[in-house]
Amino acid sequence: MPAFDSGLERLSTVDKALPVTAEHTTAAEFLATQPRLSAFTTPVMTLDDSAIDQNLAAMASWCAAHGVELAPHGKTTMAPAVWARQLDAGATAITLAMSHQVRVAVHFGIRRIQLANALIDPVALRWLVTAMADLPDLDVTVWADSPQTIDAMLAALDGISVSRPIPVLVELGAPGGRTGARSIAEAEAVAARIAAADALRLAGVCGYEGALAHDRTEASLARVRGYLEDMAQLHRRLEAQHLYPEDGDIVVSAGGSAYFDLVAAVLAPLAGERVHVVIRAGASVIHDDGFYTGITPLQPGTDGNGSDGGDPAYRLRSAMHVWARVVSRPEPGLALLDAGKRDLPFDEGLPTPQLVAEQLGSPATPLVGGRITAVNDQHAFLTIPPDCDLRVGNVVRLGLSHPCTAFDKWRWIPLVADDSSDDPAVIDLIRTYF
Repeated sequence: MPAFDSGLERLSTVDKALPVTAEHTTAAEFLATQPRLSAFTTPVMTLDDSAIDQNLAAMASWCAAHGVELAPHGKTTMAPAVWARQLDAGATAITLAMSHQVRVAVHFGIRRIQLANALIDPVALRWLVTAMADLPDLDVTVWADSPQTIDAMLAALDGISVSRPIPVLVELGAPGGRTGARSIAEAEAVAARIAAADALRLAGVCGYEGALAHDRTEASLARVRGYLEDMAQLHRRLEAQHLYPEDGDIVVSAGGSAYFDLVAAVLAPLAGERVHVVIRAGASVIHDDGFYTGITPLQPGTDGNGSDGGDPAYRLRSAMHVWARVVSRPEPGLALLDAGKRDLPFDEGLPTPQLVAEQLGSPATPLVGGRITAVNDQHAFLTIPPDCDLRVGNVVRLGLSHPCTAFDKWRWIPLVADDSSDDPAVIDLIRTYF
């Protein structure tokens, strides 16, 4: 597995939340001082090492039991240190969304990548061809949803020597969805166009079911299942038409972090000697206290198939929190915190107040009756019961919703050994590359 070590990078107090004592040190030198969370300034986002371990083990166990592979979406964290842990836990590749993210991954030694997007930028395509020539073990698979996509790729590669054909997955979409061919027939035409191109190789089918639903109502689950059944039908048609090459892996890929149970139920039967069914649940390694808690199939009391009494080994828990300080109590029932849109995700629900402490690192107790009602650029509005004894200077731990829009707000994120302790030890600094 690729190794990643951020320990040689130098820290600076221009990086949010890092203490003054970190200035001019490397990450390794700073960590050697055995810092505690209380050394940091607010607001500060933390990651819980024990929760990450639990989530990695849960997903690895679930995938093995359900006959699918995991290529987690790395754009969730853009943290090579997290990617390395996911690969060590059994992930077969890292999924990414943009060409610059692929360059980051290749730089840090990732060699199996699914680019869940079209790659038609001429400069990016030519870089990929060069990288594939220089790195024989580099395997980057891209998506295409129209003949025009293939035409754009071939135009960009015109006159370029391609040492190995670029693997391409045909993306099936659905009316009202995001990208993707809008019918099986349209997707078949894309596949035929790929198969006829010497510079490309038809490598399978793919799609994203998460754009079709946002909850686990019966209507939403039926919509997702119908879409996945269309994906399975598309794959079988391509096999029947002998459009796949005679050798090499074939990938059937769907499955964000909300409906991967349905993906396994519908698509796992397609897996075989050459066919790999791959889910891309990127948020599972971090999970959350909001959107994904409400929609994941791996909730307490389920077994990942929607039935009660599930295996606790499959359960996920949030590994991310933000500590923010009370900076104002302008009126009864209202407190302002020093964290806002530049520090907190808010697109899939506002943060939820969980704990309050006198200071960062001091004993914390549950904050009862609190609710975040709005966030400005640098402030969060916390409503509290009128008789709540919340004081200026106190710190509040916030549960977050949607890790995909949390990590991009932080360059360095302290990893604590166990965030249930009062003043946890900081055992690593997780570096992001957005």
